[in-house]
Amino acid sequence: MEWLKKLGAAIDYIEDNLDKEISYDMAARTACCSPYYFQRIFSYVSGVSLSEYIRRRKMTQAAFELQRADSKVIEIALKYGYSSPTSFNRAFQNIHGITPTAAKVKGSVLQAYPSIQFSIKVTGGSAMTYRIAEKQSLHIVGIRIPMVEDTKQNLTIVPDFWKSTLQGNQFSQICKLSNQEPNGILGISVYESPKEIYYYIGAATNDSAPAGMYELEIPAATWVIFENNGRFKEDVQSVFKRFYMEWLPFSGYQYAELPDIEVYPICGGQPAHGHSEVWIAINRRTDKTCII
Repeated sequence: MEWLKKLGAAIDYIEDNLDKEISYDMAARTACCSPYYFQRIFSYVSGVSLSEYIRRRKMTQAAFELQRADSKVIEIALKYGYSSPTSFNRAFQNIHGITPTAAKVKGSVLQAYPSIQFSIKVTGGSAMTYRIAEKQSLHIVGIRIPMVEDTKQNLTIVPDFWKSTLQGNQFSQICKLSNQEPNGILGISVYESPKEIYYYIGAATNDSAPAGMYELEIPAATWVIFENNGRFKEDVQSVFKRFYMEWLPFSGYQYAELPDIEVYPICGGQPAHGHSEVWIAINRRTDKTCII
């Protein structure tokens, strides 16, 4: 698949520059998408954030060099982009569990993280229940929290945001606002720029935003809507991963880079599982080498 070759080329760029400054912009252009969506897709496909992958690869190579060369620790630290021994020691110990100095001793136990290789593999063949729908623009009202480009950090930010919202007074207000499709409480990931990434908890409505809430307009689009029954946190993330790896490459569509929508049933408690939907905006694919 050509799009897998694009992802592979992005990995090659990273591997070729482990001892240099790695540009997320360059890696993303190589993969044919924006830096934010490259990091997001990378984390879904690989199971690790891009920043963590780069850190692991740098520390793997640093360990090899510490054991086979006479270089000083500070020289290896500078080579892999660490300006001080303290920051290098911290990063090295987080990966290997021992200091760089200890790693130079023969017999030391270290961790090696090989380069990721992308390939199509046969999976269990479980069905993905979906439908495709054309929808007019959506008017969303709700509350929001800033996110960051590192998807791993967002996996902590978003659940904490849900927890505080469900325990607060605004959740019932949002429930009452829902009067348009998609019906229910919505979790919406919105990328506006590298400095403006937000996660909304809101509702589709024709009402204006009350005090303390925000309005969001999502343009008319074609949506692929996946139905899901199971644990919300784990299964919704699984839908996104399967969308990128199993559905999108063979669908004839490409990712439209609009906000992603999670749809949950309205209720006053704190549900952990049940029926939910994931709405992802798509376009007819025009470039067969790209999925995004």
